[in-house]
Amino acid sequence: MTRPRDYFHAVIDIESARLWIESGRAVVIDCRFELTDPDAGAAMYRAMHLPEAFYWHLERDLSSEPTGTNGRHPLPSLDAFAALIARTGITPQKQVILYDEWDGLNASRAWWLLQAAGYAATAVLEGGIRAWRQAGLPLTKIEPLPLFRSTPPNLTQWQLPLATASEVEAAVAQQRACLIDARAPERHRGEVEPFDPLAGHIPGSKNRFFRANLDSATGRFLDPTTLRAELLALFGDTPAEETIHYCGSGVTACHNLLAMAHAGLPLGKLYAGSWSEWCADPSRPMNLGPGST
Repeated sequence: MTRPRDYFHAVIDIESARLWIESGRAVVIDCRFELTDPDAGAAMYRAMHLPEAFYWHLERDLSSEPTGTNGRHPLPSLDAFAALIARTGITPQKQVILYDEWDGLNASRAWWLLQAAGYAATAVLEGGIRAWRQAGLPLTKIEPLPLFRSTPPNLTQWQLPLATASEVEAAVAQQRACLIDARAPERHRGEVEPFDPLAGHIPGSKNRFFRANLDSATGRFLDPTTLRAELLALFGDTPAEETIHYCGSGVTACHNLLAMAHAGLPLGKLYAGSWSEWCADPSRPMNLGPGST
């Protein structure tokens, strides 16, 4: 059997993913999820998924309970995420392959969490299950058994940079922040807001819609050279590692961070609470648009 040569740390192509899965040395995670129908992703998983794939739910597995002031999708607790890693059989020696329907929206959140937990050999499948299906590769309804007897890793802190709301507020006040908003342009402009009570953005932020990282025809990521040039032009004089990334609830911001990794850039900071946390406090500065209520 042909064996994969290298671990992948950002994105992985279909053929390399196939080789890793066939080698028996990969852990595959289905991350499909729909904000408007939280049960849809699990239903799609039960209907058909990649061989040996587990399912991770955005709200049950990749988030903790929202309080109304900490954003719609707060990061999971370290203990809860460690237990999830154990149940899924992830080890540093395995290649983790994450996928969703096609654009990597939800898979990128799982990617950031695993990278932040110290699992570098984690990559998002380019084109998702759609590309896998188009390649004529096998799908299954069989679900792997969780590994309840595995010992959870000892996670004491997230190992990737985070920005708190207080840090963002201080940076905005001093006009020194390079904030990147991953939401659709109309949401950044405040013309519409389907999920949060106020429509608008954090003052001074720049918009990089996460799907700008993809070839619109194929759903694959742009090549690293193109991504690097576009991102560095967006960051201007701010070093990549000093940029702060947000979105509606800390999910699609991870897509822009994944794009940075694919482009060979050091990662910026994730503001996990994002707009949903920011706009919950009326004392914070906001640029509101006509879609506000």
